[in-house]
Amino acid sequence: MKRICLIFALLGLLPALSLAAETTPSVAAPAPAREFRAAWIATVGNSCWPSKPGLTTAEQKAELLAILDRAQSLKLNAVIFQVRPSCDALYESSLEPWSEYLTGVQGRAPAPFYDPLTFAITEAHRRGLELHAWFNPFRAHHFQSVSPLAAGHVSRTHPELVRTYGRYLWLDPGEPAVRAYSFRVVLDVLKRYDVDGIHFDDYFYPYREKNSAGREMEFPDDASWKKSGSASGLSRDDWRRHNVDLFMEQVYHAIKAEKPWVKFGISPFGIWRPKNPPSISGFDSYAELYADSRRWLREGWCDYFAPQLYWGIAPPPTSFATLLDWWNGENVRHRHVWPGMDSLKVGEKWQPAEIVNQINLTRHVADAGHIHWSVMALMKNAALAAALTSEVYRQPALVPASPWLSATALAAPKLSVGTGKNSVQADWKKNGTEAVRWWVVQSRAGGTWTTQIFPANQTAASWSGHRPDAVSIRAVDRAENLGAPVVWVASKTP
Repeated sequence: MKRICLIFALLGLLPALSLAAETTPSVAAPAPAREFRAAWIATVGNSCWPSKPGLTTAEQKAELLAILDRAQSLKLNAVIFQVRPSCDALYESSLEPWSEYLTGVQGRAPAPFYDPLTFAITEAHRRGLELHAWFNPFRAHHFQSVSPLAAGHVSRTHPELVRTYGRYLWLDPGEPAVRAYSFRVVLDVLKRYDVDGIHFDDYFYPYREKNSAGREMEFPDDASWKKSGSASGLSRDDWRRHNVDLFMEQVYHAIKAEKPWVKFGISPFGIWRPKNPPSISGFDSYAELYADSRRWLREGWCDYFAPQLYWGIAPPPTSFATLLDWWNGENVRHRHVWPGMDSLKVGEKWQPAEIVNQINLTRHVADAGHIHWSVMALMKNAALAAALTSEVYRQPALVPASPWLSATALAAPKLSVGTGKNSVQADWKKNGTEAVRWWVVQSRAGGTWTTQIFPANQTAASWSGHRPDAVSIRAVDRAENLGAPVVWVASKTP
């Protein structure tokens, strides 16, 4: 019977099982590219998704799938999805009301019902994309909102925690109960959803608002200052920074205690303080937002740090290149520094080459990465998308590993390969009990290796026509560690 199967296989009528899979391979595939390639998906003001409030469930899903499809086609490997713009939720929550950006009415669930975050995670993972849940920890209400505040909104359930500041409502970070409340919201998502990251942007204490006379107003935290700040021994500014520091440290350690593989990312304003480095001038986020972002990086209270470097490479006062070098120099804990880039300026202020050149600058460090502001630049700017595809995103890339989260590599998978006259079929399964996030599948044909990255539940691949003469498969764990390879090499003789 075995002889008959072999004859049919040689005739190309039946796949033949190959026994040439090697866990100690004589042929080695090249290391896959490593780079964090992400884009922000903003929901506040319907700026990225949904395109407007009140779309049907089917329309919302179709728009989100189009965004994820574009990210996949460009070979991104992550999206940063805003789930809590203003003490509201783009997911099913018992703590905060549904966001008005979904249905047009805060507190109203999508109908027919679905959970946008569950849907986004499932579809992102299906496309080989990490999904990071993006929170605004202290903004309570945006001035562009048009819906009445829901009965379950924090301004109604706990008005003592909320301050009116200019056009906004804001949670007061000086209140321990505020930090506990926002912490509970973040941990609720972390525990219930299979997110790959938790992400904060640049909003801590608010940007300064002006009164009707055009004068800047102080943030109204007299009550919390009198309760806890004035006795702290700190100046009021230092006390405000300390409040944010406490929250950032607490969130980081809680994530590691609950799900160590989930990355915590922070994206502060790109300048810590003017004159740091000396050629830099501009907004002082340390003094204005009470954001001691350099400390967060130096203390290691994040897994990746994404300063918003929304300026060009050349202008000295805000040079992308100068600031990137400075932030990398402050990275004493060897976390990831993956800057944000203002890709929306392409076509208005910049040519696509500016973003391509910025990406190339980020590749001067081993664990390269960057984030596009925002995904709409990739959806609407064909020239930018074409430049990225042809110049910097030719091959897919794995997210760089985070060895401080885990350094244990997965075992080589179990592989079987069937071959026909002009085809190869590979099937594999994991070897061991450790969770797999991705599979790196590499095939060699004509002396050239091609890399593909598959989600954990895809355990088969096939090639026809110009079939490969070698296939290498490795598992990737939740901390992006690359496991041991199993390699199949075509037999040179029948």
